[in-house]
Amino acid sequence: MSLPHLHLLVTGGAGFIGANFARAFLTNDPATRVVILDALTYAGNLANLEGIDEDRCVFVRGDIRDTPLVCDLLRQHSIRALVHFAAESHVDRSILGPDLFVETNIVGTHSLLKAARLVWLEEQPGAHRFHHVSTDEVYGSLELRAPAFSESSPVRPNSPYAASKAASDHLVRAYHETFGLDAVITNCSNNYGPYQLPEKLVPLLIVNCLLGERLPLYGDGLHVRDWLHVQDHCQAIALAMRVGVAGETYNIGGENERTSLEILRLIVSEIDHAFERDPSLSEKYPHCPAATGKSCAELVAFVRDRPGADRRYALDISKARRELGYAPRAAAGPAFESAFRGTVRWYIEHDAWWKSVMDGQYREWVALNYKNR
Repeated sequence: MSLPHLHLLVTGGAGFIGANFARAFLTNDPATRVVILDALTYAGNLANLEGIDEDRCVFVRGDIRDTPLVCDLLRQHSIRALVHFAAESHVDRSILGPDLFVETNIVGTHSLLKAARLVWLEEQPGAHRFHHVSTDEVYGSLELRAPAFSESSPVRPNSPYAASKAASDHLVRAYHETFGLDAVITNCSNNYGPYQLPEKLVPLLIVNCLLGERLPLYGDGLHVRDWLHVQDHCQAIALAMRVGVAGETYNIGGENERTSLEILRLIVSEIDHAFERDPSLSEKYPHCPAATGKSCAELVAFVRDRPGADRRYALDISKARRELGYAPRAAAGPAFESAFRGTVRWYIEHDAWWKSVMDGQYREWVALNYKNR
């Protein structure tokens, strides 16, 4: 794609992955200008964007289903590339209320596609790129010894969330095949890193350790996920935007399969040792078991598994390696352990951030989700 200096629209750019991507892209390409469109629902937070160069980054509060607004942004800011992160993404929420996932993930994606087609194909034809960020969950569940999912694996979603993302993937592909939209799709594995809302497993376990609250693990805790550091994911998206082939899908994984129980043990070990190294943490987090010389492991609570739970996800990233030059820097081994420990430390040091996002509405949802489990 011949777009040497991008004017970029990032949807969902105040969320976890979107904010990390905007930060990385602005840092790595000094000529880039970014427009962030975010509705600031529970998952979006302007605090995620603090410190970003405001001369090169414009924030717009709005809904991706507002097609005229998206058209105006594409025209007004001369945008020729769009990275679509905005989505309802938590499986538990999709079980409790699927309608919003259909509206945001399917209808919202179609709204963006309509705007891109109108402006980039009909009004102002020329080089452009629509990058759609999706998930490994569209492929369904893997047997423990089965080969990892490839881009040609059947799409078999098992949750309303996964089904809504699979539908949006199909819409993006259809707009490429039918209308000639220059579109690329990436399907990623489980992300972790700074600025992730504490309803997802890693920050939930970290925060609950620090607050002395129970550490809920679904079922037997042996569900397997491929863990991908958010910066590796951002690197892959930037590569796919620049050199990915229009119409293609690329799997983006971390090559690091771990059970939920293994992840919990890593978090407990790091927090227990952090309190040993720094006694002042006991004053900051007095309810953490480690504050009184105990282990956070005493907080573990196995809860009833959620309906339709997938046993294992894993992605074959050989196509992304070959065509994009992608390689996860925090893959399995010492690199992963270092990156993961750094993530735990980030949450220990940034309690003001996670306390600000855990408002009354968030706590009410957590209480509802784990009720009777």
